[in-house]
Amino acid sequence: MEWLWTWNGKFFGYRDGEDLWTYKGHHIGKFYGDEVYDKSGRYLGEIMDRNRLITNISKKGYKNFGFHPYANRASYAKYADYAGYAMYAGYEEFFSVEQFVN
Repeated sequence: MEWLWTWNGKFFGYRDGEDLWTYKGHHIGKFYGDEVYDKSGRYLGEIMDRNRLITNISKKGYKNFGFHPYANRASYAKYADYAGYAMYAGYEEFFSVEQFVN
C-alpha cells in the first residue's frame, strides 16, 4: 500500500496494487503503469515524484480499459496535508476526494 497526495499537497488516499482508493474507502481508479484511469476508462492522472497525483492536460483524451469498482472499504484517518509543489506547464491539479464522493 502506497499513500498518495495531490500535487498541491492534499492527502488523497492510497494505491493498493493496481487500484486507487480514496482515504474514505472508495475505489475510483485503476493504474496502468503510473497512469490512473476511472471506471469508464477515462484518464484521470498519474503519479509523479513517488507519491503525488497530477493530471497531464495533453493526456485528458486518453482511454483505457474500464472496470467495475470494488465495494467500499473502511475509511482511514486522513493524513496531514503537505506543502504543494509548483505546477509544471502542461499539467493541472489532480481531482479532490470530494469530487468522487457524493
